Amino acid sequence: MPYGNINVDTVTTSTTGGILGAGDASTMKNRIINGAMVISQRNGTSTVTPANADVTLDRWGSNMYPNASKYTVAQSTTAPVGFNNSLLVTSSSAYSVGATDIYTQFQWIEGYNTADLGWGTVNAKTVTLSFWVRSSLTGTFGGVIFNADGTRNYPYTYTISSANTFEQKTITIAGDTTGTWLTTNGRGIGVVFGLGVGTTYSGTAGAWSGTPYYSATGATSVVGTSGATFYITGVQLEVGSSATGFEYRQYQQELALCQRYYYKMYNGSQYIRIGFGPANATTDALITVFMQTPMRATPTSVTQTGSLGLWAGATVYATTATAIIPNSSSPFTAVVDATVASGLTVGATYQLIGNSDATASIAFSAEL
Repeated sequence: MPYGNINVDTVTTSTTGGILGAGDASTMKNRIINGAMVISQRNGTSTVTPANADVTLDRWGSNMYPNASKYTVAQSTTAPVGFNNSLLVTSSSAYSVGATDIYTQFQWIEGYNTADLGWGTVNAKTVTLSFWVRSSLTGTFGGVIFNADGTRNYPYTYTISSANTFEQKTITIAGDTTGTWLTTNGRGIGVVFGLGVGTTYSGTAGAWSGTPYYSATGATSVVGTSGATFYITGVQLEVGSSATGFEYRQYQQELALCQRYYYKMYNGSQYIRIGFGPANATTDALITVFMQTPMRATPTSVTQTGSLGLWAGATVYATTATAIIPNSSSPFTAVVDATVASGLTVGATYQLIGNSDATASIAFSAEL
């Protein structure tokens, strides 16, 4: 053969009974991003107490309703063989969950990344959720899969048999043939792990429901025990009725996937160059920042850490990056209003830099 030998067994085995892009693809098999918990742009390895809807490790949010401060989250190096990191939840007190309380960890999967599942149609595909979990507690735990408006929900359960031991769990879910499942850059599918959910929002496991749920009835409450721990990693959602090996993407690929939703510019330099633009007034400049990866949508917020400055020639003016100018921004670039006390020359070009601060950074969010 002119192109060398081909292992026919390998070729036929890799594609038999399936369609590439629908569970048998060699890339993006896993619809979860940062399932191995390796990316933590916001907080690094610091332990944080999230507020409701805060993202901690990249792509992983926290539901804390109605009360904040019920648990902390950190990127941990305690992990099963084959993984380097996990997401660690630690209960802050012994909290008795009320009927309408919701405490969870969750990830929204973008509709573009779930469109091929065909949910909401007669062609809805079966999926399998798999993950490694460890807790200081044992018993039945719960979670839910749901759509953007919470009108279609699938509560599920799994059992942790041994305390402080990583165990792999798999849940197979028949695709939903009804309901509305977004296939755009909005919220496609939500994957939720319950940490303490009241009876109002807990439903019978193993069936689709039109009632809003966040966990399964009778699930263990992590926040109910002071100091209780809950580790999770290796989270994968894939097409098919059984779990396959975890898709561990290259670090730079996983980072780029995360940067579609949150992009932090930081390199440890005292004088990091962030962007440039003209002074709009003596007290502010419109700085253009170019994204490393095109974001999901025009970013909705900008966050500054450390000390930044506007620089032109010999003078650095201490500044605060206060807001994004929406009409001038896009998923590819953001125009930031950087304000100073005084001294800028209208029309002159300034660079936004770290103001002799190696911790300085600026971050943009286009989260789901």
